[in-house]
Amino acid sequence: MASIKIRPISDLRNNYASVEEDVKKGPVFLTKNGYGTLVTMTIEEYERISDPLERLLDETDEYCRTHPEREDGEAMFKKIRDRRHALRKVSA
Repeated sequence: MASIKIRPISDLRNNYASVEEDVKKGPVFLTKNGYGTLVTMTIEEYERISDPLERLLDETDEYCRTHPEREDGEAMFKKIRDRRHALRKVSA
């Protein structure tokens, strides 16, 4: 696993090319006045993280559209969590 990169936010302006190279290796945590404020990552990394969630939301919308009966919140969240865990195993 790559080490965590932490850089001052001013590096975005003053050393953008260097920050960009670091981001290609993994997320970069940006600080302002010594406190964490932002995380930057490549578009590919963002999509890798967000696409499974988007698929789950699409599945949930489709399920709700095609199943007029309703389940209680606990049952529905359990299905979503189970599906999310199954996706994690596949993408790992």
